[in-house]
Amino acid sequence: MARVLVVEDDQFVRSALIRHLSDASHTVRSVGTALEALREVAHFRFDVVILDLGLPDLDGAEALKMLRGVTDVPVIVATARDDEAEIVRLLNDGADDYLTKPFSVEHLSARMTAVLRRARGSGASPASRVLRVGGLAIDPLRRQAELDGASLDLTRREFDLLAFLAGRPGVVVARKELLAEVWQQSYGDDQTIDVHLSWLRRKLGETAASPRYLHTLRGVGVKLEPPL
Repeated sequence: MARVLVVEDDQFVRSALIRHLSDASHTVRSVGTALEALREVAHFRFDVVILDLGLPDLDGAEALKMLRGVTDVPVIVATARDDEAEIVRLLNDGADDYLTKPFSVEHLSARMTAVLRRARGSGASPASRVLRVGGLAIDPLRRQAELDGASLDLTRREFDLLAFLAGRPGVVVARKELLAEVWQQSYGDDQTIDVHLSWLRRKLGETAASPRYLHTLRGVGVKLEPPL
């Protein structure tokens, strides 16, 4: 079962979530503020975070950005806001899914199951072979990546992106396809991809101006190929 962090300041809602998740055999910790949530993820390992946006010390959207700065744990946002532009912004800022309040425990369970399934097996195809592109070696099953024999410290999303591209070496992959296959989103903006590509390039020891493995074709997409 999953290790869950509930970030909710309403004690009644918080208690109900804890009871439901515990009855489902999940291990649950809970806090009522954004700063407490940041301390929790810094000291404990979680499989998923349920984040309320209406926190007393910090807007939940800002809390989401701060969480993404320190962890890549899947985050389900719970919000009373149903504005489409706001929801798109939250997804682009790093939320893996969202629930609009009020929601049923059955709805929460279904969303958690989907998010955990993606987190545990998303991105790369379930091939058993190690993907090799030049000095890169990516093992999708063990979720390990090396560059010239040195281990790469990648976030979950960085690994998914690298593995997806490594499975298609030399092929230009459209950004829309990356959003659908790596982020499981049917819509979004290029900034989400650009930010992760920038982080990935840094760990590969290259830049957009002087690429070695990752090449961006403006207006077309991205490809991964071995250095010349």
